[in-house]
Amino acid sequence: MKHLPKHLQPRWRYLAVEIESWPDASIDRRAFQRECWYAAQNLLGDPGSARADMTVVRFEFAGGLGEAIVRVRRGETEPARAAVACIDGIDGAAVGIRVRGISGTIRAAEENYLGKRRQDSEERNVVFGNEERVAVLRECGADVRLDEAFAGATDLDYDLV
Repeated sequence: MKHLPKHLQPRWRYLAVEIESWPDASIDRRAFQRECWYAAQNLLGDPGSARADMTVVRFEFAGGLGEAIVRVRRGETEPARAAVACIDGIDGAAVGIRVRGISGTIRAAEENYLGKRRQDSEERNVVFGNEERVAVLRECGADVRLDEAFAGATDLDYDLV
């Protein structure tokens, strides 16, 4: 089958997306894709979500941090950004999502906005709420394990043991 001439092929833009959640969250590509579709349909409606045509082309998530590249049609980047910003949970896990940038190619999105921003995290014992607890320390703060959940804390909220 012949493909379309270059001037008739669809033009794409790629959103570089950063995903942050609790350290014990387990999120996969399929669940993130489903949430992108639901968010686009709820915010933009059926015609708007069809115009944006959001597709997750790269996805990586481990240890509470992740990144993805979402393909959208050229001219629909702002509605797609708004739809991605509406995602607040994936498979029951609360998430924070930020669009780090928009690019014309996957390679440029990876090189300019993703990859090297990975934060190092380590588990340490900290004093939080006058009790010694386990925390996952990151560059900008910590996620302190409470009885059945995590609490986000800044450097001023806990003391290292």
